[in-house]
Amino acid sequence: MKEQVLEIVYEDNHLLAVNKKPRDIVQEDITGDVSLELLVKKYLKEKYQKQGEAFIGVIHRIDRPVSGLVLFAKTSKALTRMNEMFKKGEVVKIYKAIVQNEPSMEKGQLTHYISRNTKTNKSYAHNEEVKDSKKGVLSYKLLKKSDNYFLLEINLETGRHHQIRCQLATIGCAIKGDLKYGAPRSNKDGGICLHSFKISFLHPVKKEMVVITAPVPDDPLWKYFSNIEN
Repeated sequence: MKEQVLEIVYEDNHLLAVNKKPRDIVQEDITGDVSLELLVKKYLKEKYQKQGEAFIGVIHRIDRPVSGLVLFAKTSKALTRMNEMFKKGEVVKIYKAIVQNEPSMEKGQLTHYISRNTKTNKSYAHNEEVKDSKKGVLSYKLLKKSDNYFLLEINLETGRHHQIRCQLATIGCAIKGDLKYGAPRSNKDGGICLHSFKISFLHPVKKEMVVITAPVPDDPLWKYFSNIEN
């Protein structure tokens, strides 16, 4: 089995950010596959020659088929403070998505009430509040287009289960490769064309503004969009 290589895009004494590949998992699950959490622990133990197990805190997660930024805390103080900042909406999360259909408006805000079916592990976006639903808000804008696909930038204002995937599907813009939410075909790597691109926040300890970005996947379509001039 090919050894997983961590792509670390930011690190200081308190935080570490990894550019996750599609199909990698953030935390261990029933598959038994090696998680980013375990890989980061191993990396810290080896880098700093720690005797015991290295502390690492998972600040947030992104879905397995999604690529891009995942933040980890190297100290309990940073973990507690970052968790609070995420809860209060003080972290700006920007995603890029390649979708099958052009949205009816070039930019807009989507507000839905998101409900989750745990048996099918699928979420649904409703226009009005329903039982056990949570409000989901995102803003999007169309960045670029090709003959068959459209590149969107998304500002995720809340963090609900499969929120971007189900909200975009609801407006007829299924993400490329996302069979669960209406895409006609899967991607070869088993991922979907949704990428956690940029995270901005006030550092929990240094109190300085931090902006972290992650390169898009090494994939012809992502590269195509990267090479198109605005």
